[in-house]
Amino acid sequence: MDKLFIVTYRGAFGFIKPWTAVRDGETYSQQFLTPSMVEGIERKLFPNLLKESSGKLYKISGHRLAYEGISQQQEQVQTRGWNGKGSKKERSYLRPNSILVRGVLINPVLRLAFASREDAEDACCQHLCLARNEDVLLPEAEIIETTIELFNHDPMFNGYELVFEKNESSFMVGYHRGLNKTPMYGWLRMVGNPVMLASDGA
Repeated sequence: MDKLFIVTYRGAFGFIKPWTAVRDGETYSQQFLTPSMVEGIERKLFPNLLKESSGKLYKISGHRLAYEGISQQQEQVQTRGWNGKGSKKERSYLRPNSILVRGVLINPVLRLAFASREDAEDACCQHLCLARNEDVLLPEAEIIETTIELFNHDPMFNGYELVFEKNESSFMVGYHRGLNKTPMYGWLRMVGNPVMLASDGA
């Protein structure tokens, strides 16, 4: 029976921008992590892996993401380019502002599964974030020991998990910039109710 060691992270907000929403005025948060995101989290927790090849996970055996709701929040953004205006002596440059609406995850809970207790102990003393640096998730002290079977079916570990496999149920979730923009695929595993009630305290 293969064991897993689960570390739970919690935060107030989380935003995962879908790769298909680059120019959307309203951008809902994606409810799952892509392969490159989990790889980035693993490299943050274990910086000694930064020199290893991209596209492979060495420590994280699985994950699960749940949240209490999605809040629509307005954010002011600026264009990447500068607009020039005026003659040579009185020329000025500005970056226009615009407003977009983002759906932000409320109280996200991320569980990471490790095959070894030592890796879980290293991970449970560090913070991480989902996609935006300001969305900090903090670890809980308790490490839960369980089995792969329970982690994949017990509602105690509710949430969404993109399983990084390409089969007839898979869909494209973006391009991996570390692998020459190779398309990434996966299929969605849903355990229990990923959208928790505040009273669940999952």
